[in-house]
Amino acid sequence: MTKLIPNTTMLPPSDAAFTIDASRPVLSNGRDMLAEVNISPHSHPRGQLLWAMEGVLRVTSEQAVWVVPSTHSVWIPMNTYHQVSSETAVQIRNLYIDPSFPIRQHEQAVVMLSMSPLMREIALRLNQDPPSMNQTSIQRLGLVAIDELENLSAFEVRIPAGNDPRLAKLIHHMVQNPNQNLPLLDLAKRVGASVRTIERLFKAETGMTFRQWRSRFRLMNSLELLSRGESSSLVAHSLGYKSVSSFVQAFRLQFGCTPQDYAKQR
Repeated sequence: MTKLIPNTTMLPPSDAAFTIDASRPVLSNGRDMLAEVNISPHSHPRGQLLWAMEGVLRVTSEQAVWVVPSTHSVWIPMNTYHQVSSETAVQIRNLYIDPSFPIRQHEQAVVMLSMSPLMREIALRLNQDPPSMNQTSIQRLGLVAIDELENLSAFEVRIPAGNDPRLAKLIHHMVQNPNQNLPLLDLAKRVGASVRTIERLFKAETGMTFRQWRSRFRLMNSLELLSRGESSSLVAHSLGYKSVSSFVQAFRLQFGCTPQDYAKQR
């Protein structure tokens, strides 16, 4: 995992993530965060369903970066080192699963998930403050949450991360400034490297060219805009595409549907 930690507010993780108690299969924690706030890098014994009911999160593991709109969540398996940051102001509603309840055992790493309407309502109910249910009801609903979590569809889109300090700094700048469309020459100068060096690092450490990486990053950022009802033309313009048709084509290739079809599914 990149050791680059932005010089912004740093918060500790929730105590609920470290509580081992099989009689309480699911613990919850809600927190609101301003933009550009970070939760200290950490791991914990409970698996975590991380969801922002409003706003956009960034999750970084040792292998990749995820930009997570409110239409999706992230499953973080137990004892997985990660960092959570807020791209915008966010309203997070976490669920933590006790390790005595195996979850999504076929996945050993962080994965982005499409949120179902049922999972949304469960996460909201379990995060009510003050709670509207007694402990017995919370326990039963937690077991429903575990069942529904198994059924959530994996959204196989992530952005590979890199360990080289120059590449990490460049990626951090791009993630923090998703609407910028600086050429690679300017980005490389920011981190004190040549274009050739950055191109080599992207290919060696992410398995993607710079252009491929930026295209995927743009597309991930488009999900939140589309879920808010923005038009394809406005999204294409805000993310730096030369034309609406090029955005639609790239979106279809990545996600298997048009931006309009995606928006209708939300």
